[in-house]
Formats: sequence, C-alpha cells, structure tokens
Amino acid sequence: MKKIHLFLLSLLSGVLFTIGWPVNGYPAFLFVALVPMLIIEDQISQNRLKFNRYSVFFYVYTGFFVWNIATCWWIWNSTPVATLAWLFNALFMGIVFQVYHWVRKHVYGNNKGYFVLPFLWITFELVHINWKLTWPWLNLGHGFATYWHWVQWYEYTGILGGTLWIIVVNILIFRALKPGMKVNRVFYTNMGWALTFMLIPIFISYVIYGSYEEKTDPIEVVVTQPNLDPYTEQYSVPPVEVVDRNLDLAAPLLDENTDFIVAPESAIQEAIWEDNLNWSPSLKKLTEYVDENPHLGIVIGASTFRRIQEGEKVPSSARFHEKLNFYYDRYNTAFLIDTAQQFQKHHKSKLTPGVEYMPTWGPLSFLENLAIDLGGTVGSLGIDKDQIPFYANDRIAIAPLICYESVYGEFTGNFVEKGANVIFVITNDGWWGDTPGHKQHLYFSSLRAIENRRSVARSANTGISCFVDQRGDIHQATNYWEPDAIKQDINLNSEITFYVKMGDYIGRISAFLSVIFILIAIVFSIRNRKNNLI
Repeated sequence: MKKIHLFLLSLLSGVLFTIGWPVNGYPAFLFVALVPMLIIEDQISQNRLKFNRYSVFFYVYTGFFVWNIATCWWIWNSTPVATLAWLFNALFMGIVFQVYHWVRKHVYGNNKGYFVLPFLWITFELVHINWKLTWPWLNLGHGFATYWHWVQWYEYTGILGGTLWIIVVNILIFRALKPGMKVNRVFYTNMGWALTFMLIPIFISYVIYGSYEEKTDPIEVVVTQPNLDPYTEQYSVPPVEVVDRNLDLAAPLLDENTDFIVAPESAIQEAIWEDNLNWSPSLKKLTEYVDENPHLGIVIGASTFRRIQEGEKVPSSARFHEKLNFYYDRYNTAFLIDTAQQFQKHHKSKLTPGVEYMPTWGPLSFLENLAIDLGGTVGSLGIDKDQIPFYANDRIAIAPLICYESVYGEFTGNFVEKGANVIFVITNDGWWGDTPGHKQHLYFSSLRAIENRRSVARSANTGISCFVDQRGDIHQATNYWEPDAIKQDINLNSEITFYVKMGDYIGRISAFLSVIFILIAIVFSIRNRKNNLI
C-alpha cells in the first residue's frame, strides 16, 4: 500500500467521525470511523523498514485534526486562540495511537494485541476529563448525544461505556476487512460479532427506555432566556436592568405553586465581593423579590470576588490588588436565593481552557496574559474543591452546573451522590453564534440526565433553554436568539444509579491495565534491545 493511500485513509477516518458526530451526524458511522486508522497502523507494522518509528502518529494526526476542526470549527467565533484546541486535541489522540502501535509491536508482534487500544484510548479520555487543560467535548461516548435512546445503559457505564462500545466494534470490523483478509470463516465470524456487539446494546437501551418510569414527585420550575448579546450588550447594560429582564420574563408564568426561577450564567455582572454580598444592588433586588414571593427560590449566575485572608494559602489563580495590597480570587458563581436569608453559592470548578483557565506553571506561564476576554472576569478563576448541592429545604437538593460543567459525567454524579435530586444547568452559549456548538452543548444534558436519572432544567442566556426528563427526552426547547421563558413540572428522584455509585470505573480499570501494558512493553523493549546487541 502506497504512502498516499495511508494519508487518504487518515482523511477518510476524519470524514467518518465528522458525519457520525452530533448534531447533524448519524452515530452508526462512528462504528467504522477508526477502521481506516487501524489499517494504517497495521500496514506500518507489517512494513516497518519503510517507515520511521513515529510514522503512525504522523499519518493518523491528519484524520484526527480533520475531525476536530470539522466538528468544533465554531470555537473560532469566540476567539482565534481557541484553535489550539483543535491542534492539541488531535495531538493527544495521535499520541494514543502511537503508544498503541509501540505496545503492540513490543508485546504482541504484528497480528495480535488489538484489544490494547480500548484501554489506552479510554485512559486518555479519563485524563482529559480530569486534568486542567480538559476538553472532553469529543470523547467518543458523547457521540450518541442526539441518539440518547441508544445509550440508556449509560446509567451503568457513563459515556466511557460508549467509548468502549465504539472501539470494540471498530476492531472487530477491522479484523474482518484488513488488507489481505479473505472472505472466509474468519471474515464472517468477525462481522457477526461486530453486528452483535453493535445491535444488542441498542436493543437493551430501547427496552430500558420503554420500561423506565419516573416517580411522581414534582416541583414547578420557570426558566428564563433573556437573550442578551454577549459581545455587545450583556456586559454594557446596567446589572440591575439585566436582573429586571429575567424577572420580567418570569413574572407572567409565576403562581403560588412555582418553586424556582432558573436564570442563566453571568446574569449578574456587578463586582460582587463575597465578604459583602449585602452590598450588591442585584442581590438585594432578588432578595426583596423572594421576600414578596416566599414560596420561591432563584438560581442565577454571577461573577464574584473573594479576598484571600492573611495566613491562607494563596492559590495560583489569585491576583494581587495593588491599590489595597491584598490577594483576591475571582469566580464564575451560581447563587441560590430564597427565604432562608442566606446565599448558597457554587463556584464553577470545571473551567473552560483558554477562557477561565490558563497555565501558570513553568514555560507556559506567559499564556496567562493571553486569556480570552469575553466581557466578564478574565484569566484563570478560582474553583471549589468539593461539589456541594444547593439545599432548598428537606425535600429539594439541586446540582447547580455552570456551562462547561454539564459536559462531565462523574463531576455531575458527585453532586448526586451527595444528595442532589434535580439538576439545574445555567449557561451562556451565545459566544459561538448559531452554530452546532450550542446545540452539542444542549444535547450533552440528555446524557447527564440518563447517567444520573435526574430531571434537568436548563437556562441559556443565548442558546437553547429547555427541560430534560430522566430518560433524556427534551421538552419545550426554546428558539435560538429569542428572549423567552418556559414553565414545567419536573420530578425529583433520590435513587442512585450504578454509575453514580461507581463513577468512571471503566476509566480507572483501563488506566490500571494501560500502565501494566506499557510497563510490559518497556521490559520487552529493553530485552529485545539487549538480544540485538549479543
């Protein structure tokens, strides 16, 4: 096979991933998207003298880059700097394939060891979920976001189960179609297993979907979508006026049975110092509104600041206030305001790289100065160490997810494990324009609803606001770029799913096995090198 053919195979993989990805794709293509790259790796393994040791990486990188840019091109709308996400995400994916090639070569030789790939890839996705430069948007299990009926079993596995599913089917199809393979018993066996592994989980999912029934335990929620342009309006309109717009949208839908108003991320844009919350005109207005409607609680987003006290360890995200001579931290914050006369708050803890987090260590520290100014608090933000729900009363506990946090399964599950029986997502998806970006973000909420079996109320400043039931079905989705408010009864649920109990256990098992495989490969590599010297 000529080298140009390997390059074209890599492009084919990129195209297959793209046409299989939400929101316009059909996920069945994901079950064959890795096959061309597996053929590339196999051809290089069979003809090592024609290639250098890094050839696998260089060939597959092209396909991964195509996939990243074709599905996440909308990042450009917020800032050209975000293109680094395309480059680095494709880089990490290429490294996974290179390590897979290296392990397979040293441990198994040319025709075995394909099963190593799922463990290495899932380990990469686990790391990508948990490190600072996190970007799990393209984790393979998210590929079923618009076909949530196929993955109702995510309540047992989370999205890493979907990743495992995709890679195993790809390997079986590759083993049937690899160059030189004849249409014989081996071909039919592998294709038969591939179809079996592809179809049985879908069948099981539809059985779960059809049999799942929510327990009736309703709360009435009003969601607002004020539709403030984040580039030209949201941060120039007086903060109290922004609050008024949200309350004015909600007012016609309120009655004595309404339990909550959910307003979007960064709806309050005052410089709120957490040591002096009562000084905020916006918070004061909301408090007065709740006093007039004592049955009501309001969840709303804000930008806040906290002074670092003397003797307290100064976090890397802190800044120094030169005029007043103290360190302070900045947060993307969600508040719960109710008649309990206390402001419960959650600080966004899964920060968006390039906007809310920039490296501050070593040679990358200069990047802090390149943090993207999207009109709010700029540069690396502070975070919470623990995920603590909002408690409205003895009956209601809320998982308050701010924007990017709704992309993370185990993170959301941490709220649920600590008692959250409903999920509120507050976001501002207008930075990307009317592109697939805000739609992909919306559908990830369906997967979080399934993993946790929790109802979701989603408020987007500009984007799509909606309700999501515990099976992942979306209700009352608003139109993009239109101010609106919606009301619905959604059910609480206090039962804990297997996934919430175990978290990303598939990732941790894969990480353990990946380390074992890599260590064995190192030992075999050293042994082979010594044998060659004798």
